[in-house]
Amino acid sequence: MTDLVIRPITAGEVTLFDSLPDPRLVGRAAFGENYSDMAADGQYRPEWSWVALRDGVVVARAAWWAGPDDDAPLALDWLDFTDQEAAVRLLRAAPLRAEYTLSLPPGWRCEPAVRAQAEARIAVATAAGMSVLVERYRYRWTPSCGLPARPGRLEFRPEPDDAVVLDVLRQIGEGSLDAHNRHTTAGQGADAAAREELDLLRWLPSPRDWWRLAWTPTGELVGVTVPARNHSDPVVGFVGVVPGQRGRGYAYDLLVEATHLLVEAGAEEIVAATDQPNHPMAAAFARAGYPIERERVDLV
Repeated sequence: MTDLVIRPITAGEVTLFDSLPDPRLVGRAAFGENYSDMAADGQYRPEWSWVALRDGVVVARAAWWAGPDDDAPLALDWLDFTDQEAAVRLLRAAPLRAEYTLSLPPGWRCEPAVRAQAEARIAVATAAGMSVLVERYRYRWTPSCGLPARPGRLEFRPEPDDAVVLDVLRQIGEGSLDAHNRHTTAGQGADAAAREELDLLRWLPSPRDWWRLAWTPTGELVGVTVPARNHSDPVVGFVGVVPGQRGRGYAYDLLVEATHLLVEAGAEEIVAATDQPNHPMAAAFARAGYPIERERVDLV
């Protein structure tokens, strides 16, 4: 068998990357997203887009994503192949390390062809040394979903001091149901998990003064809600309730407030996500009228 050539593409080789046959059942392509368009926007770069070739034909490809201003990739989210072993070798050979996020249609396990494509990618990532961290729901709200009324139970105030917000995030991390927070806490400690969350929120290209702390009318801290934007959509950047206020349904209040603030800022669509095992947050999204747009498997 001809030796496998594994390398990043070079400038002008987008068509080479795109040449691999893909049924477009899973991943970004399943949702109409296009590698070449995103690469032109700076979200994929040649040095972060790798191919495995046999006799000059692409048999596996992988692309790591980042925002246009980032210096390092933040996620592996484009992985396709006609040769599974070549894909494993590609992931092992590429000197890039980031979480693999696999986008999937809702109910993907019920469609045999989709499930086969998904499980093959998970198997490749696992063979390359990764493991499944969590499965997630991704939502997309539009005005046709209806704007939920503000419950009116809480007061929301801007908080310009990052140190204050960091302390609130540290409190929210105690007993968190968020798998990424728990993963970082287990490996690096609670302070590192809170700092990671703050850094992600600061990375979002939206106004810092949109962030809100939530308080009861008697002055007790409830949590934080962060309406924001990423590089393509308005998003619910973060919703979190401190331990002493859990069990009262406040996550819904925080979500509704973020929704209203984004609509008031002109949003016509809002993207959001939560871990599937985080049943209270998933219930809040359902109650607020957020439909599930896709599912996602995250591997680390």
